[in-house]
Amino acid sequence: MRSARHAIISVMEEESHKEFIFAFALTIFLTLGYFTYGHMREVEQVEKAEQALASTTNAFASALQTKEVLQAKMSGLEESLAEATSRGNNLTQQLADQQTQITKLEAQVKGLGGTIDIFTKITTTDRELLQKYSKVYFLNENYTPASLSPVDLHYVFDQKKTLEIHTKVKPYLEQLLAAAEADGAPLQLISAYRSFGTQATLKSGYIMTYGAGTANKFSAEQGYSEHQLGTTVDFTTPTLGAGFSKFETASAYNWLLDHAYEYGFILSYPKNNTYYQFEPWHWRFVGVALATKLHENNQNFYDRDQRELDAYIGTLFD
Repeated sequence: MRSARHAIISVMEEESHKEFIFAFALTIFLTLGYFTYGHMREVEQVEKAEQALASTTNAFASALQTKEVLQAKMSGLEESLAEATSRGNNLTQQLADQQTQITKLEAQVKGLGGTIDIFTKITTTDRELLQKYSKVYFLNENYTPASLSPVDLHYVFDQKKTLEIHTKVKPYLEQLLAAAEADGAPLQLISAYRSFGTQATLKSGYIMTYGAGTANKFSAEQGYSEHQLGTTVDFTTPTLGAGFSKFETASAYNWLLDHAYEYGFILSYPKNNTYYQFEPWHWRFVGVALATKLHENNQNFYDRDQRELDAYIGTLFD
């Protein structure tokens, strides 16, 4: 009985030992499986991480490559821009140089135009108009002005008499007469243009009246008179009339001394001249430029060298 129980116990212990071993083995297997599974998960995560890192690395490398490409393109663009800027600067400088040349050419053309204009005036203006004619200087008996025009009768003392003046001088004369009248110093004309023949007749009359010695002091021989030029006038005033020998005392004479040059007129025979006696009434047109210079320098027309006077022929009617 005891042997059977012992056998049963032994069998039971053996079964229990087998169950233990099985349980233990199962535990070991499960533990190994768990750890194996965990390891596999970790490996998988590591692989994913490596893949992600590789992808990031590739992306970074690609980005670096792209950056390098962009930098290369940027450098190329900067070089192109520098070249374009340089070309632009060169073009700007060339344009400036061309503009300078154009400006110089324009100045030269203007200067040439001015030179041509002056040359035309010099060659087309009667040079006799600035010549000196008094006793020594003779004017041809056939000389007549290029054109004559009648003076407004308002400014002529003898209303029945037609007085003529050089056509280009007329505007200056009438401006002078109008200005004098406006300033309360009215002027009238006793004489203007006289031909060679008229001067001869006039001189003969003076000789008959005053004698040759006296007549020669105030009246030119035919051919020596400024009146034949058509640029010279004898002034009087409405109150003095034909007796213009007292013209020096008239306020109109002082007005002429102060303003006649503004209209191109000069006193031909001032006091102490070496040609004729003082003739305050006798005024000659020589152009505003020359008249102004003579006035400002207190110089007399007949005291200047003829070459100096001739230099103003181009501006006579300016």
